[in-house]
Amino acid sequence: MKEGLVALTAFQVASLRIISSGLVLFPVAYRSFKQIPGNKIFYTFMSGVLGSLLPAYLFCVAEQGIDSALAGVLNSLTPIFVIIIGALFFQSKTSTNKVIGILVAFAGSFLLFLSQPNFSEHNNAFYVLLIVIATIMYGINVNMVSRHLKNIPSLQIASLALSLNAIPALVVLYFTGYFKLDFSDHAILFSTGFSFVLGIFGTAIASIIFYMLIKRAGAVFSSMVTYGIPFVAIMWGIIYGEKIGWKQVICLLIILTGVYVANRKGNR
Repeated sequence: MKEGLVALTAFQVASLRIISSGLVLFPVAYRSFKQIPGNKIFYTFMSGVLGSLLPAYLFCVAEQGIDSALAGVLNSLTPIFVIIIGALFFQSKTSTNKVIGILVAFAGSFLLFLSQPNFSEHNNAFYVLLIVIATIMYGINVNMVSRHLKNIPSLQIASLALSLNAIPALVVLYFTGYFKLDFSDHAILFSTGFSFVLGIFGTAIASIIFYMLIKRAGAVFSSMVTYGIPFVAIMWGIIYGEKIGWKQVICLLIILTGVYVANRKGNR
């Protein structure tokens, strides 16, 4: 996202992300449209809207005001919203261990954010709110897939959802003036390329794997993959020359402890 935003707007990067993911999965989506029951098409489309399309725009806009590390930590709210939304609207039950583990892991993520040297410089409430809204959408999507798309193959869900949502993304891309840009400019081509990489790997392939995880491990556990994001964020931070100290290591250990507790069997 950061590399895409070098020469493109947030709406252009997000649109290219969804369009590229839809294009690469279109051959599968074409077959899946005939195989998925008609009454499940709407849920499949909405899964793409809530799980990919709208969060893509929210995250890209937020990345203009906050750094990637903070965005990654805020993404750790997803498992909490999965539990809350599941309990309020989907009559789902969660073990005590999972609740405790998620809270511990989130505390580790929050402390990891506070341990960053310049965290006080990135506290724009508006951009933070955008990420929170995106995580709420993730929470709704995970519960919806678990309830209404449980018997649909993961590849079919991801391919059709992203291909259908590529249509509104293309409309947005057109109105941003993207097709009027000077494509002889290497910066624009560079950012476009990164947007495609984001769409193919960070959306298309990742969505297939995530839908598989929801079906095999359940809604709450699958949402806990967000606790791996701080690890990746710190890894990229090291690559880009940021420092990591003992505070960050302790916070990561707290996150792992929370994940361990959440995966232990317990009473519902």
